[in-house]
Amino acid sequence: MEYTDGYMSNEHQEQLRSVSESSDPSSVSPLAVCTSPKSPSWSPKDHQGKQGRHLKNERNSHVQRDGRPKKGGCGGKGTWGGLLDTDNGCAIEPSDPNYSSNEVFSAQSTRKTAQQFNEYKKKVTVILQEYFENDDISSTASELRELGMPCYDFYFVKKLVSMAMDRHDKEKEMAALLLSSLYVDLIAPDQVYEGFTKLLESADDLVVDIPDTVDVLAVFIARAVVDDMLPPVFLVKVTASLPENSKGLEVINKAKKSYLSAPLHAEVIERRWGGSRNRTVEDVKGKINNLLKEYVVSGDKKEAFRCVKDLNVPFFHHEIIKRAVIMIMERKPAESRLLDLLKTAAEEGLINSSQISKGFSRIIDSIDDLSLDIPNAKFILQSLISKAASEGWLSASSLKPISSVQPGKQKAVEDDVKRFKTKAQSIIQEYFLNGDIVEVSSCLESENPSYSPELNANFIKKLISLAMDRKKREKEMASVLLSSLCFPTEDVVSGFTMLIESADDTALDIPAAVEDLAMFLARAAVDEVLAPQHLEEIGSQLSEVNSIGNKVVQMAKSLLNARLSGERILRCWGGGGSCSNGWSIDDVKDKIGKLLEEFECGGDSREACRCIKELGMPFFHHEVVKKALVIIIEKKTDERLWNLLRDCFNTGLVTMNQMIKGFMRVEESMDDLVLDVPDARTKYKHYVERAKMEGWLDSTFTVNRAGQQQPMENGF
Repeated sequence: MEYTDGYMSNEHQEQLRSVSESSDPSSVSPLAVCTSPKSPSWSPKDHQGKQGRHLKNERNSHVQRDGRPKKGGCGGKGTWGGLLDTDNGCAIEPSDPNYSSNEVFSAQSTRKTAQQFNEYKKKVTVILQEYFENDDISSTASELRELGMPCYDFYFVKKLVSMAMDRHDKEKEMAALLLSSLYVDLIAPDQVYEGFTKLLESADDLVVDIPDTVDVLAVFIARAVVDDMLPPVFLVKVTASLPENSKGLEVINKAKKSYLSAPLHAEVIERRWGGSRNRTVEDVKGKINNLLKEYVVSGDKKEAFRCVKDLNVPFFHHEIIKRAVIMIMERKPAESRLLDLLKTAAEEGLINSSQISKGFSRIIDSIDDLSLDIPNAKFILQSLISKAASEGWLSASSLKPISSVQPGKQKAVEDDVKRFKTKAQSIIQEYFLNGDIVEVSSCLESENPSYSPELNANFIKKLISLAMDRKKREKEMASVLLSSLCFPTEDVVSGFTMLIESADDTALDIPAAVEDLAMFLARAAVDEVLAPQHLEEIGSQLSEVNSIGNKVVQMAKSLLNARLSGERILRCWGGGGSCSNGWSIDDVKDKIGKLLEEFECGGDSREACRCIKELGMPFFHHEVVKKALVIIIEKKTDERLWNLLRDCFNTGLVTMNQMIKGFMRVEESMDDLVLDVPDARTKYKHYVERAKMEGWLDSTFTVNRAGQQQPMENGF
């Protein structure tokens, strides 16, 4: 566009020229200067008649509006505006050659998207804060649905978990339950996947504010895998996208090694933050039974699935299979509906294949008992397995045969069991007289050379049954023998299950059967013969909700949850078994101290190991580790004691769990130890690393665990 004298005064031309020379040409837009003859501040008549007299000699224009720029450098309506105005202040008209609709739309769309996302983040934060206050899942789901932005749900996942990580266990459990409840129905699987990916990527930032980020986030990821929200392959795929030595990689390794690889990991992870703390196995069984009964009457499949999801126990879905099959056996007309329910649940992934196989396996294991009430139970079960396999929702090859033993052979097996029971009774009675554990072990080897699990379970049942009808001395001896024989855990679980299932009959002969059985069960957990989660496994195999067996399991749990439970349970029958009736913890500590002193003065390693074993308290071997380690630290170096610990570990006399407890107890007493040995902490760190190299401690064991582990009293 050209500016001519007919449209602009000489004064304004000079001003414009000076500005153009002094400023960046690309920063000045000609559109900022109004040069149209239609401008309200310009009149041809005024220009022609008063050019010489007014415009040349007077600074002020003769229009009614004030032409001076406003404070800040730009004019008002109808004025020139600032001389350095750029095109950022004016919208480009669509008729302009430089106008691009795509660029304008893209810029507007980006601004709008960013604005929406910021608004979404603010609302989500408020929603989650309210949820942690009122614990109302349905209200939270409604508010999230009203936002109507499912493409941003990954942020909801990330924010939910990150907020819960910095709170108590109650809020962590609430977050896990909310996520599980909203999954699929409201939050798409890909959004959950992306949300956890972003959490892992930001783990290095989270750890600044939340020191235990690695452990807590690992539990959240393991919980998501257990709840079938994340596929197990997620742990492999996301590893490739994380930088080396990042906290995200530590989280993945922690989730895989410490949580998802542990035995019965589903139950452990489920109860990590107190999940299902107000709900017992009996409650879940009752709810499953009720929902199946209601479904048979109503046929409402959708409602049945909703009830199954609300239970939020995917690791216990095998109970649904078991109860549904038993219901079919008892009510033939319900077969078509229940089979259709199970088939649809399998196809939709509500019940996975492993739970289906486990449910049918449990039925096969109890088929002989079922046949007493339902004569054709075997035939019905075989028919159901065939139908399920033909429809594709059951792998029949994963099940053992229903009639795996021929009738003649079955009778021979039963005769062997009967003969073994008679022999076991005489072995146990003789043990109660002489207390010789070695003799019992050799007799068992000769009577059960194949280490049959069934015979082992029967021996455990007979041992405890005979002890229950005797005095405290024999009860203590039975517990010591059980911890010394080192039966496989599965055999011990089977033995206690058989005991508890027959508790109703036992209570007729032994009035205190419930209390005694509960104490034996709790003592087995303290002696590390059973893990605490095995109590849940035993309870899950009991069919009657209000049976004496269920009372036994509940009482055992109460005993274990009490304060100083370990020491109380050890002393319940006098402690020390047949080896030293009436020993207290202080007596045992004193004996261990003297034993180590004698060994240090030139004793034999084998003799020391024999003395430790004769204490008959394998659950208290962490005291040996602690006292030995303290002596080593105080005397700078003592390879003899270190070699003794090596021999104890290599022979299985001291387990890794007892090693860890021993090292942790030394660390807890470090404040007192440094008063005598100023460099005790440095030495302790050295021996921790050395123990890791020896394989005594897990690689995840760290020094300075104060605040992360609950303090122990006497190791319990």
